Amino acid sequence: MFENLSDKLNTAFKKLKGHGKLTEKNIEEGLKDVRMALLEADAHYKVVKDFIAGVKARAIGQEVLTSLTPAQQVIKIVNDELTQLMGSKSEDLKLSGPSPSCIMIVGLQGSGKTTTAGKLSTLLRKKGKKPYLVPADVYRPAAIDQLQKLAGQLSVPVFSSRTDMDPVQICRQAREAARQAGCDTMIIDTAGRLHVDETLMAELVNIKNAIQPSEILLVADAMTGQDAVNIAQAFDKALDIGGVILTKMDGDARGGAALSIKAITQKPIKFVGVGEKLSEIEPFYPDRMASRILGMGDMLTFIEKAQGAMDAQKAAALEKKLRKNEFTLEDFRDQMAQVRKMGSLNDLIKMIPGVSKSKHLSQFEVDERELVRIEAIINSMTPKERRDYTIINGSRRKRIANGSGTSVQDINQLLKNYAQVIKMIKKINKGGFMKGLGRQMMGM
Repeated sequence: MFENLSDKLNTAFKKLKGHGKLTEKNIEEGLKDVRMALLEADAHYKVVKDFIAGVKARAIGQEVLTSLTPAQQVIKIVNDELTQLMGSKSEDLKLSGPSPSCIMIVGLQGSGKTTTAGKLSTLLRKKGKKPYLVPADVYRPAAIDQLQKLAGQLSVPVFSSRTDMDPVQICRQAREAARQAGCDTMIIDTAGRLHVDETLMAELVNIKNAIQPSEILLVADAMTGQDAVNIAQAFDKALDIGGVILTKMDGDARGGAALSIKAITQKPIKFVGVGEKLSEIEPFYPDRMASRILGMGDMLTFIEKAQGAMDAQKAAALEKKLRKNEFTLEDFRDQMAQVRKMGSLNDLIKMIPGVSKSKHLSQFEVDERELVRIEAIINSMTPKERRDYTIINGSRRKRIANGSGTSVQDINQLLKNYAQVIKMIKKINKGGFMKGLGRQMMGM
């Protein structure tokens, strides 16, 4: 998401860069384009109005007008204001009170509550918590089964709810069951409706009063744009929610929900769902999101993903091999597998600063199927062939192609690319590994 918004904002900034000196007139002209870009992203009109007024008040001043790079200063102001608009800082879960702490998941039907409950349990386990899942949606027939299946996949304990039980009673009994199971955090998946109604809200209020949750999180679909803001207002009025989780952020949503929710409800976006896998949930960082929107990349998230996916011992062993020019096709395959654990390569590339501003790189797409083919090719080789690619002659190439379901041309291309990598590693090592690597990175 945000790609269309990023493109339009960058177009607006390019117009500003065309002026040697910014005046009140050309700043206003540039901000017209920014206003239109935000409205087309389905941001709330009041949010856009206040945002533009804030940027204009800071931009039309002596500090900017006398700056050596006034257009860059305007971009910085827009970045600061975007960050402030989305909440200025990341906010974590509030898990206070007696154990087990209780997280209540609310939202409309189809927003992704049940899957999000599973994702949250994955996230909590990474933090050393012991989550307990509670299916409290007794109206949608598959809801209880779905959460129980997710719990089975994650090996997380789950309460044995039934459709003939009262949701409030389910939550009360589940708290005692979670305590006996030694769990410290209870995640309640509540019922949703296609439209917010009084019966739904009354039930949620009853659960809140009975359980006194530490945290009430609204799950909202980012694809709904401004509607997500209206939904957040309705749930906040009835329940006083603690924050929002935006789902489907990996889709083609225009970004209006992310830009508007905090400003309208004063409740933070705490997490975002960035894919269908149960591990694909991230804390929401307003400053990093602002950088992404403005095409400045997001290296901190990139690094965090790398730290979560990469094995430190394997990385140290690989460095030794690289120093000794012993990087094999087996190592190549293993490193590729670790990089793929970080998520979509196309999303990772967009986190690199400057990529979205480059005409060629911004249009670059990684074919994930190609990575699967490469892995299949390497797996079809013998251990000896993986260690020494020079022994792979014509007959061996045919055998590998047949075994991997690819062509001899595919084998030739992979070996050619691998040979180029080996050549580059040797060049780096000749000048000293780290010194040479630094030069290569500067060149890139």
